[in-house]
Amino acid sequence: MATPIDIREEAGVRTLHFGSEWIQGAMRIARPWNLELEYTREMMAALLLRDTPRKVLLIGLGAASLTKYLYRHYPLAHLTVVEIEPAVVAAARQFFKLPEDPKRLHLMIGDGAEYILNSSKKFDLILVDGFDEKARAGALETLPFYQACRYRLSDNGVMAVNLLTHGRSFKRTSAHLVEAFEDRALLFPSCESGNAIAFAAAGHPIELPFDDLKESALLLKEQTGLNLLPTLARLAQAKSCLNDTLVL
Repeated sequence: MATPIDIREEAGVRTLHFGSEWIQGAMRIARPWNLELEYTREMMAALLLRDTPRKVLLIGLGAASLTKYLYRHYPLAHLTVVEIEPAVVAAARQFFKLPEDPKRLHLMIGDGAEYILNSSKKFDLILVDGFDEKARAGALETLPFYQACRYRLSDNGVMAVNLLTHGRSFKRTSAHLVEAFEDRALLFPSCESGNAIAFAAAGHPIELPFDDLKESALLLKEQTGLNLLPTLARLAQAKSCLNDTLVL
């Protein structure tokens, strides 16, 4: 049975729904390349942790916010997007200005968990944001999936995952992520929306003083307009941040 796609507009913001009130993605019509939802901005804090990514995997397309941001501001990056629902891809193209550029943007209709479990490619950045109409992530929140993600990251690889704190599986999913990455994971405090972003790293260790992170955030704001300074303040509350240094 196909997912019911519902497009709404209010106060200049267009939103994507899967037949419910729950927002699957959003775009401010006057600023279609910006990241409208707080949790999408927090996911982009992964860009502060490593060098500029060249190979990016996005599991879950939604309203294409993350895809468009990376496409516009990281022209040397090759983006692979795996989305299970063809109607979501059609909606992203029709209503959310998803670019068509097969050279830089490889879009696949398929199961994200199956893709990562069967892939042999390495990625510098993996972004996981996939839910069904009942806010379930299915195989995307299992231990084997996270273990496979770890093996698919390059030596400078980092992963960002959107988790929902109101789900019954939140604690179990967080534990799976920590186990898969052998404690090289950190979890943000929850957003007002109930989204909690987790980061995990593979390969070379990350040890970044907050002054360096702030400098990188200011440069990113200047170059792309994305302000991650509020995100850094929240990141400082994470357990992995000791002595004003982020260790992952």
